[in-house]
Amino acid sequence: MSNQSATLIESEETLRSIIQVLIDGQEGFQTIGSELKDPTLKQYFLAESLQRAEFRGQLEEMLHQEGVRDVKESGTMSGTLHRVWGDLKVKLGGGDHALLVTAEQGEDAAKRVYREALEKDLPLPVREILSSQFAHIQTCHDYVRGERDSRK
Repeated sequence: MSNQSATLIESEETLRSIIQVLIDGQEGFQTIGSELKDPTLKQYFLAESLQRAEFRGQLEEMLHQEGVRDVKESGTMSGTLHRVWGDLKVKLGGGDHALLVTAEQGEDAAKRVYREALEKDLPLPVREILSSQFAHIQTCHDYVRGERDSRK
């Protein structure tokens, strides 16, 4: 019984850390999306913000199913600082390229947290959802990097 309890605790901690990164991503994509000049990129970023909110909802639902009632989370301090740095770049005239650099850095952080989570011993349903979300985040990262490179 204690091993199952330890797995549930580790799963909860893992999901909470990913939820924090998803909040950072949701807010970051919203902020950057509202500043981008390119209308296609703007639309992509705003849609990706909504996608991160959906991912967050999936993970919060998993926690609720395990009996965790208080899932109120906030983003990370580093995510907040990263967004402030991105805002400063815009105010200094960095343009879309600078915003895409900032977004890619945020995606690097998200990929790192997902990769670390998937290295843990997690229940299969948790692992499946995280794997699916991670694949999407990797694709998004590659898209952002490609757009960044095309605007050098």
